Amino acid sequence: MELRLQNLKKQYGAKCAVDDINVVLTPGVYGLLGANGAGKTTLMRMICGVLKPSSGSIRLNGRTLEELGEKYYAHLGYMPQDFGFYPDFTAREFMLYIAAVKGIGQRAAKHRTNNLLQMVNLQDVADKKIKSFSGGMKQRLGIAQAELNNPSILILDEPTAGLDPKERVRFRNLISDFAKEKIVILSTHIVSDVSYIADTILMMKRGKLLLQEPMGTVTDCIEGKVWELLVDEREAMKYNGRFSVVNLHHENNAVRLRIVSDIPPSKKAITVKPSLEDLFLYYFAEEVESERGGKQ
Repeated sequence: MELRLQNLKKQYGAKCAVDDINVVLTPGVYGLLGANGAGKTTLMRMICGVLKPSSGSIRLNGRTLEELGEKYYAHLGYMPQDFGFYPDFTAREFMLYIAAVKGIGQRAAKHRTNNLLQMVNLQDVADKKIKSFSGGMKQRLGIAQAELNNPSILILDEPTAGLDPKERVRFRNLISDFAKEKIVILSTHIVSDVSYIADTILMMKRGKLLLQEPMGTVTDCIEGKVWELLVDEREAMKYNGRFSVVNLHHENNAVRLRIVSDIPPSKKAITVKPSLEDLFLYYFAEEVESERGGKQ
């Protein structure tokens, strides 16, 4: 199984949302990271055939989407960021409806629906209306419908947005269970979601693919650029204004700072092992600060 994106581009007038993406995907979990507006959703919609590329090609096992036609969609499972449910449907009715849309026969649809609702821990509420579901329950139903046709390519766009920590852990475990022998693309800006389950990190910035790296070595490029130091509270404010502070922790009357910087922030600073969150801030500090400023 090979999904190849070649010179893929999506243009909206003068704006280039996806700019010359070249990547080859084989079975495994890919964490697609980027700040809001990086082009992640546009890229995923092109892979799903929802959007047509301005130029370039998407090939599954050497054949383009145009050559494969409807056969391509049999390989595909998609959970969009804003998934639409019919609130007066029960979970079972909704699954059977989606199965019919996907062309799955009635007997197979019933069997698959029962199995999947059990896998996502919704079997006890299978005949309750979706409008009574919590956000986490709806997200679990969303991944269940994406799995109905047992796809070889599973695409999940911001699947854990708005979930509490317990639901996010449960959801990550579900994705790991579903990921065997599939190409799974998990798009998010919540770094911790992918740090546990991704085999490979894809990072996008302003429409371009910034890096593609196995999870085990993805932070090597910022080795020696993550620092910790202990300062008093007045100093902490100064560092926060001058550097990208990943974390600050109050300890008695002092503050422990974790900073990402090409240069030592202080003679007192020591280097520490980088994390995926450090790497994200290293590349997206401006975007993160802009989002924070917009929410104040």
